[in-house]
Amino acid sequence: MGRKTTLTLWCLLVAGSILAQSNRQKAEALQKAVDRYLYESKTGLYIQTSDRTKNHNPHADLWGLCGLIQAANEMERMIPGKAYMAPVIGAINQYYDPIPPAPGYASYVLKERREDRYYDDNQWIGIAYLDAYTRTGKKWYLEKGEEIYRFMMTGYDTVSGGGLYWKEGDNTTKNTCSNGPGILLALQLYDATHQQAYLDTALLLYHWVNRYLRSADGVYWDAIKPAENNRIDSAAYTYNTGTMLEANVKLYQITKQGAYLKEAQHIAEGSYRHFFRNGRFHSSYWFNAVLLRGYEALYRADSQPKYIRAMQDYADKVWAQDRNPGNNMLGTRPEKELLGQAGMMEIYARLAVIQ
Repeated sequence: MGRKTTLTLWCLLVAGSILAQSNRQKAEALQKAVDRYLYESKTGLYIQTSDRTKNHNPHADLWGLCGLIQAANEMERMIPGKAYMAPVIGAINQYYDPIPPAPGYASYVLKERREDRYYDDNQWIGIAYLDAYTRTGKKWYLEKGEEIYRFMMTGYDTVSGGGLYWKEGDNTTKNTCSNGPGILLALQLYDATHQQAYLDTALLLYHWVNRYLRSADGVYWDAIKPAENNRIDSAAYTYNTGTMLEANVKLYQITKQGAYLKEAQHIAEGSYRHFFRNGRFHSSYWFNAVLLRGYEALYRADSQPKYIRAMQDYADKVWAQDRNPGNNMLGTRPEKELLGQAGMMEIYARLAVIQ
């Protein structure tokens, strides 16, 4: 090996180390800001935004915690031995509603009032718990993932060809955001238990989404509306593409069928062309965090860094342009929302681990 080649490799290693350290520092700064400005130690709950006068409830909707629990898992992956998930789990437990047909998490704190239960909210929590199970081996995480799966399946029927509804008791919409993560949850449970029923469910949902909600250019439409003669809501969001990208990678890993990897690569390029402009992915912070989950899965399968580099460019630009230096929180509005901080915390933590 020549001196120039050796020097180049050394420079790349140093640059990667510096970048990983920078990402870690940003993730840690966001975590501390969330704890300081958005967490109530007295109640063990979080608030929606940093400006209480603009919050429509005393405490956060469950959706913010769906983002935060995954971010906390990534923080623990980045810094082994830390317990970032524990306070978030404590908060999530206060949304638990055991009513029939199956226990699940409501969209708001149960002791304050009973609210609707969304299938996707529950799935995001289940995905984070099963990621934690893979990382730690703690059976509680697996049991919660199985419980969430049972709740999720109460939202399935054959109207409009199949698929899961978005919200319990609302039969007007079946969304990619309640089917993509449903596929992932089922695949995680299959990986953990090797029970064929989970893989069967994943494939059932996978084929339904691809039949009704997949566009040819590699992104996914938002929803089908059974109550409106199966009208397609053609809005495209990064997180819907991210879940289906990750699902294809997982199916490739499970089945070893190259068609799934090829489809994942097609989706990744489609998302890049559709959403990435001027150094930014044009969607919300948390939606983009879900897209990064798919990019990370693909990167670990094919070692192509293009999409990871694009997400790093985006993360750098967000920190440079959207940060309030007074509190290290991110966002273009004065009030900083929990879900957005969680999304960027996850992005920085994932990038730190990757690099």
